[in-house]
Amino acid sequence: MNQPLRNDEMDFRAFVSDVKPLPKRNRADTGNPRQRPSEAQLARRESAEELLAERNFLSDDFVDLLPPFDPIEYRREGIQQGVVDKLKHGGYSVQAQLHLLRRPLAECRRMLFPFIQEAYAHDLRSVLIVHGRGRELDSPANVLRSYLAKWLSQFNEVQAYVSAQPSEGGLGATWVMLRKSDRAKANNRERQQKRRG
Repeated sequence: MNQPLRNDEMDFRAFVSDVKPLPKRNRADTGNPRQRPSEAQLARRESAEELLAERNFLSDDFVDLLPPFDPIEYRREGIQQGVVDKLKHGGYSVQAQLHLLRRPLAECRRMLFPFIQEAYAHDLRSVLIVHGRGRELDSPANVLRSYLAKWLSQFNEVQAYVSAQPSEGGLGATWVMLRKSDRAKANNRERQQKRRG
């Protein structure tokens, strides 16, 4: 029974006899290493960050902490309860998501502002924000959740928001309904006029 193994072993050695081991420094040449940003690039980046920070109207003042096991819900005056109920029960598809899990509060504030602005600019109506949920009142996730509730109500673009269903993140995620942009309203009117003939 050892005889066939030896023949296979000899065949294998004959097959790979001209193979040479790779050199010890076995790395691909990826070109020049990335250079550090120039002074001008750093200055432009800093200027852009300052401009964005100036436009960001979200308050970082004191916030009343929400109970960690209570769902959050908000709707602007004039928004029907049916819209909020449909949002609450996952009746709208996720058009965009923002994940804020385990991020510092200041970074979450910086990320939320352009996210809502861009979603509105691209005519998105329903977005999901994943923020996590703490078990303690002063846990970082619950502090973020409390600030998020405060921040979302500061946007004119936000019509309503509610805690997500358990399958979508539960109390650790929030559904947000944005109002229609003027462009989306005009497109909707145009479609309805075409239907009427």
